[in-house]
Amino acid sequence: MVRRTVRKAAAVLVILVGASAAGPAWAAPPAATAAGDDIPSAAVQVDGRTVFTVRGSPSVPASERAERIAGRIREAARNPAITPADVTLLPVAGTWQIMAGAERIMTVFQADGDFESVAPESLAGVYAEGVRRAIDGYRANRSDEHLVRGALVALAASAGFVALLWLLNIAFRRLERLVERLFRARVESLPIGMGHGSQLSLWRPMASGLRATRLLLRLALVFVWLQLVLAQFPWTGWIADNLGLFVVQPVVHIGESLAAYLPSLFFLLVLFAITRYSLRLLKVYFGAVERGATELPRFDREWSWPTYKIVRAVVLALALVMAYPYLPGSGTEALKGVSVFAGLLISLGASSAVSGVISGYLTTFGRVFKAGDLIKVGEVMGVVTEVRLLTTRVRTIRNEEVTIPNATITTSSLVNYSVLARTRGLVLQTEVGIGYEVPWRQVHAMLVDAAARTPVVLKEPAPFVRQKQLGDFAVVYQLNAYKDSAEGLMDAYSALHQNILDVFNEHGVQIMTPAYEGDPAEPKIVPREQWYAAPAQPPAARGEGPAGATDRTPRS
Repeated sequence: MVRRTVRKAAAVLVILVGASAAGPAWAAPPAATAAGDDIPSAAVQVDGRTVFTVRGSPSVPASERAERIAGRIREAARNPAITPADVTLLPVAGTWQIMAGAERIMTVFQADGDFESVAPESLAGVYAEGVRRAIDGYRANRSDEHLVRGALVALAASAGFVALLWLLNIAFRRLERLVERLFRARVESLPIGMGHGSQLSLWRPMASGLRATRLLLRLALVFVWLQLVLAQFPWTGWIADNLGLFVVQPVVHIGESLAAYLPSLFFLLVLFAITRYSLRLLKVYFGAVERGATELPRFDREWSWPTYKIVRAVVLALALVMAYPYLPGSGTEALKGVSVFAGLLISLGASSAVSGVISGYLTTFGRVFKAGDLIKVGEVMGVVTEVRLLTTRVRTIRNEEVTIPNATITTSSLVNYSVLARTRGLVLQTEVGIGYEVPWRQVHAMLVDAAARTPVVLKEPAPFVRQKQLGDFAVVYQLNAYKDSAEGLMDAYSALHQNILDVFNEHGVQIMTPAYEGDPAEPKIVPREQWYAAPAQPPAARGEGPAGATDRTPRS
């Protein structure tokens, strides 16, 4: 643990030392503006310490002028032939030049004196004294004695840092074990059933609090160690001077931003509460509509939840529009760019989804079908089990669940067997081919008799027969019989076909096959005595009723 913390602290130190190679310019305060004036100013800094402040001009910005002056001071300090006493003032054409031997450091103009509200000569004297101190400090900080002393202090601080980290880890490990032991002893002393589980669950936040405290102490040690080590060397001294500012300034900025954002945050909280409870009320209302507790004229119950979803989307969109100006960074170009990019992605990638949503609502509000209806879409036929926003689920007669996109339903022909069957009944249609030698009236009677034997066929309206086609070898008869619902449709057809076969066999009438070539010597029928040839058993043997009854009763 100590090694990992030391490695992290060393990595931070390396980063800071690397940043110092670029000089302290990036940490210098930005160009300021004098009170009551629009002229910007900048600080002249040497080793991260401000020497004095200069103004800018339309031709030379303040920051550029300050950096040039700082560079000349450093060059003068590096020149052993120049002493602080060589820094003098030279009046030239109404200005004052600060000279370091034969080298010019800077020129003080009348405008500089006006900027500081003092005489240019006095201001030049103050600047010259600042230059002398900067040269002295620059050289003193780089003397062998200072560097050796700084290295020793840095080594001592590093050794103390490692030792304190080691002691801190040992102390906290022992403290954690002690607190845990006392806590568990307290829990075990409680009677059985007095909330042992809840008491033990309190240990986790306590342990987390101890770990957070240890982390804060480590960070404090790292901060003190970095400040001590960096302050010993001139190249990193400016980092030590500003290290507290680096840590405190972001926290202060965040705090000030949060304080300034409080009115907007309060508005967003109120808007969130209003939107949330409005949606709850809408959900309760449409739930009552679905249950039938509340009725709306000409409004189907099945429309309640799709309508609620539409209203919810509208409410959320309005809330988002109202909240957008109060979101952090809502007016920035970055957020605008992200919004445009997100809108482009949605418009390109969600076209099929939008089409499916529109199709789902068209299907729902168009009363095309509802859950429980028997429908046929393309080759899929089954009962609707669920209607969703993008898809519809259908259970086929083979107990398969088929998911059909709503966009496919709106672009395909759909047959709904249930919608009219509830009020007018469903017509079962089947066709048989009978030879021309059989009287058509007899065929009509036999088909109607077969329909009457089918339990699910309604008596009213009565079944009827039509001659659909006079074919080359047979007359095609179409039987139409009514059923009260679409449920058990396939079973109803099966029972009807069974009875047609029985009736035609009873009367010795042959049903023509498609591959007809000629009339056989005897009609192709099944005699009644062979209806239950092995392994079939008559209904009486199975306990289902008298012989001759329909073998299978369709499920309704």
